[in-house]
Amino acid sequence: MNGPAISDAKAPEARGTAVEEYYTPASDEHIARERHQARDLRQSQWWKRQLAEGRCHYCRQELSPRELTMDHVVPVARGGYSRRGNVVPCCKDCNNQKQSMLPVEWTQYLEGLGKPADSE
Repeated sequence: MNGPAISDAKAPEARGTAVEEYYTPASDEHIARERHQARDLRQSQWWKRQLAEGRCHYCRQELSPRELTMDHVVPVARGGYSRRGNVVPCCKDCNNQKQSMLPVEWTQYLEGLGKPADSE
């Protein structure tokens, strides 16, 4: 992508809900840089300690570190960074469902499903 463009990209599950948001996607350069940063962060002792706690940030399910993934609270595609304050361990189901939603959108999505925001 060459420069920002207005997009109606949204998580498939969010279409037709109150979560419908329009945003300017991050540049390809930003995404590539942050993916590289995420790879480095995954090797850090800090991240390994996060995984060792064995709990999904969103649904609170207890899992082995192998079953957890890195989720960007503010997605890289939406301008988020691969930094300690923006990444959390999360189960694959929550990560796949959250996709590129912001926390407030994720909460609205879960409420639309009739689920509390802190459980799946």
